[in-house]
Amino acid sequence: MPDETGTILVVDDEPEMRALVRDVLGERGHQVAEAPNGLEALKRLAEGEYAVVLTDLRMKDMQGIELLGEIKRTFPDTNVILMTAFGSVETAVEAMKEGAYDYLVKPVKTEELIRVAERAVREASLRREINRLRQEVHKEYSFHQILGKSKPMREVFDLIRRVADSPTNVLITGESGTGKELVAKAIHYNSERRNAPFVPVNCAAIPETLLESELFGHVKGAFTDAKSDKRGLFEEAQKGTLLLDEISELPLLLQAKLLRAIQEREIRRVGASRPVSVDVRIIAATNLNLSEEVKAKRFREDLYYRLNVIEIRLPPLRERREDIPLLVEAFLRKCAEASHKEVRGMSETALTLLMDYAWPGNVRELENVIERAVTLARGDKIVTEDLPPTIQGARGERRVIDEGADRILPLQEVEREYILRILEKTGGNKYQAAQVLGIDRKTLYRKLAEIKGKSPTGSV
Repeated sequence: MPDETGTILVVDDEPEMRALVRDVLGERGHQVAEAPNGLEALKRLAEGEYAVVLTDLRMKDMQGIELLGEIKRTFPDTNVILMTAFGSVETAVEAMKEGAYDYLVKPVKTEELIRVAERAVREASLRREINRLRQEVHKEYSFHQILGKSKPMREVFDLIRRVADSPTNVLITGESGTGKELVAKAIHYNSERRNAPFVPVNCAAIPETLLESELFGHVKGAFTDAKSDKRGLFEEAQKGTLLLDEISELPLLLQAKLLRAIQEREIRRVGASRPVSVDVRIIAATNLNLSEEVKAKRFREDLYYRLNVIEIRLPPLRERREDIPLLVEAFLRKCAEASHKEVRGMSETALTLLMDYAWPGNVRELENVIERAVTLARGDKIVTEDLPPTIQGARGERRVIDEGADRILPLQEVEREYILRILEKTGGNKYQAAQVLGIDRKTLYRKLAEIKGKSPTGSV
């Protein structure tokens, strides 16, 4: 069998034993190197890549157990096989608990040597291939901590690259949890402004009475608690980027002042008589349809067009399901490391459930689910029982359709069952349910009224 996976290193202070192993494995097509002791073995390992080390347990200068510990610390991807006399088998078994791949009892049988060595080589090769693929995935499908290989996400990455160095204002739209702030950061840190501040502000999280002062600053004595001058977030973001998240929550009066700041490139602190020049790139983000907010007179049309020079729409997770395994692997690695747990994978059944789920909370919800699963996992693999009940029941949506076909139900009845199930999954949140269903809220209200046998009376 030709060796496609790297060299095998044989460590033994008996030249005859090294020659035996070299000849047997060499005839199978493997590249075999030799070392007469542990120190020489570590030197060779530092100089080249080895898939497997076969080492004697008892040697003069460094015992095999000690060599095993050094290899596991410094070369963790190399499999170590211990060779031992019959009387030391218990010691070899203990060594396996410390990370040895396997052990062979001297005198070593040729068939056993080939079987154990080649299995260790294959597993070492597979481990290196997985690591290589992970590096390629990170390089090819990751853009400033945003993961995705689906067509919608590749289009987002391309748009980020194209707008990053322009001075143009950008509007990022998408449902809650899709990663709008990550995209804003990607734009900033890939632009010429990367060395200046990136300042995010959630317009919905600051009371309306304080928002103007937060954005534009104030002078001493402007109001009761203004005991000194204060720079606003516009000035904090000088030469950099200001992210206005949940921009739809900005009061109409402040919308007018924001419009002036964008047009004139200057702001006026609360209580100040003179303006302050600012050089700030504005990125706005929202989970609402701003054009609908304009029609409803809740958002200024002129400001909307100032902000929406370039729109980047982030697709919800249900529209890019092929990214779910990639995201799961990244979140698994992150959460396992943070919780110091050896959770390295997920069962196929559990992953299928994640693929079937509607994900109303999008990527943020997926990360929370993985964090919960890692915390609850009893073994090194996440299984169905580690997932929340809502995820375990994700196949229910598909069963509605399957049962409808089996019972030959009218389309209207299947639609009714599906709408009610999605409402149940979103906890009765009609806004999220409408997003999952791909319809607007007015349509959902009308359909719910029809389901209840009433005429629609509610307003959006």
